[in-house]
Amino acid sequence: MSKPYSVPVTVRGYETDTQGHLNQAVYLNYAEHARWSLLQAAGIRQADLQAEGVGPVALETTIRYRRELLAGDEVEVTCEFEWGVGKTFRIRQRIVKADGTVAAEVEAVGGLLDLKERKLLPDPRERFKELAADPALFGL
Repeated sequence: MSKPYSVPVTVRGYETDTQGHLNQAVYLNYAEHARWSLLQAAGIRQADLQAEGVGPVALETTIRYRRELLAGDEVEVTCEFEWGVGKTFRIRQRIVKADGTVAAEVEAVGGLLDLKERKLLPDPRERFKELAADPALFGL
C-alpha cells in the first residue's frame, strides 16, 4: 500500500483554548482541510463537483484525541480513503506531530450526494474514478 496523502499544518495561537492546547473543534477543520486538499491534488475542484451536480457529505465522524497540540506545533494531517460496496466509504486520518507522535485519529463515513435528488449515489467509488485526474490518490 502506498503512503497516505498528507498536508502540513502549523497550529496557530488563535486556534488554542484557555488551557493553551488546540481546541477540539479545530481537529475537524484540519481533517476537512486535508480531505479537500486531496480532492484538489487528484484534480477535483469544488466547482467541478458542483458542475457535475454532486458533493461529498460527512455521515459520521469519530475523533480520538491522543496527545495535546500547542501553538506553533507542526503536524502532518494524513488522509486515506477505504472503499467497500454500496453508497458509503470510510476516510481514515491521523494528525501526527513532527516527532512522529500521533496527536489524533479521525475516522469518517462519507458518501457522494446527488445535489438535485438529495440522495447518495449508489457507487461513489466509480464516480470518483471518473472525476479524478489521479484516482490513485484515492486508492483507486
